[in-house]
Amino acid sequence: MDFINKIFSLKDKVAVITGGGGILGSEIAKGLGFAGAKVIIADIKNYIETAENLRKLSIEAEGEYLDVFDKSLIEEVAKKIIDKYGKIDILINSAGGNIKEATTSTELSFFDLPLSALEKVVALNLFGGAILPCQTFGKYMIKNENGGSIINISSMNAFRPLTRIPGYSAAKAAVSNFTQWLAVHFAMEYNNKLRVNAIAPGFFLTQQNRYLLVDENGNLTERGKKIVSHTPMGRFGQPQELVGICILLSSDAGSFITGTVIPVDGGFNAYSGV
Repeated sequence: MDFINKIFSLKDKVAVITGGGGILGSEIAKGLGFAGAKVIIADIKNYIETAENLRKLSIEAEGEYLDVFDKSLIEEVAKKIIDKYGKIDILINSAGGNIKEATTSTELSFFDLPLSALEKVVALNLFGGAILPCQTFGKYMIKNENGGSIINISSMNAFRPLTRIPGYSAAKAAVSNFTQWLAVHFAMEYNNKLRVNAIAPGFFLTQQNRYLLVDENGNLTERGKKIVSHTPMGRFGQPQELVGICILLSSDAGSFITGTVIPVDGGFNAYSGV
């Protein structure tokens, strides 16, 4: 057990979670904290409250205002963390989401989707949700003697694009591709102990997708029913079910894993429908 505890431990690791004030990001942050990491919640909202809630659980945590579209601000936050802790070991990019204006419906056809809405979704998930934080925090992480771990959040949409959300699906497919590219680039050009992976959650109820999956009475929509029926485990995922894979990828237990995109989907991607 000592061996297992050691390789999965994140003791003394410094972890930054962009979008850490959200449902999934905050749950991942809690899991990393319980594994021993010092956690920095970086978000445009809920960052102070989330950090306070983690400290109540005896997790060393702090909140930082971070707009993932503002590279100069990301740099300021990175320098502040380096000044205080001397390093950044783990970066989890959980900022992302979709918007109604980039979603087809009976009121809004594909032909009428505004370019501005599509650009916003792609920018949030690809540039703000992956590339800009990796550029900025990664510049410091490549200097780590013992390497580190970057985890991007892709999506089941990167494997199987869903109806109605073309911008989100395209953006998450790009996140997966970028993750693999960056894993190779960092390992071959800078530091072969700095790993880059992504997880691809299946279907978890969040504020961004709730309007698509449940109605105002809390009952499954037709879309929600189709998703559950195509998920062999027969349910939506729970946010805490992302914690284990993130600890694996962040710890020494995942020291030879890089360039992967790992589904956490209850079997959705494996099921052909027959």
